[in-house]
Amino acid sequence: QVQLVESGGGLVQPGGSLRLSCAASGSIFSINTMGWYRQAPGKEREFVAGITSGGSTNYADSVKGRFTISRENARNTVYLEMNSLKPEDTAVYYCKADGLRPGWGKPKFESWGQGTQVTVSS
Repeated sequence: QVQLVESGGGLVQPGGSLRLSCAASGSIFSINTMGWYRQAPGKEREFVAGITSGGSTNYADSVKGRFTISRENARNTVYLEMNSLKPEDTAVYYCKADGLRPGWGKPKFESWGQGTQVTVSS
């Protein structure tokens, strides 16, 4: 089992900043991609940002230039720095990771965190 625990959400005014963290633990051999998704009320979950083990990143158009994803491979942790926040960024933010577990055959895993609420409002 691989567990992901997010932290750092909260209430912030428009134009403000927040930093989300997500730490992976459990039976892990290696982690390939880590990413962030979000789901606003009444909407489907959408991709926000992703980063590979080599540091390659990609972003949704709606957050480019405002959000920055980074990771610490040694700590199995991914971060999302969010600046210039807008009310439309309000959502539950979920962390996702995929990789390999230890053992014969190195079975793959894909895990999600429980989510952290981000609310942007004055």
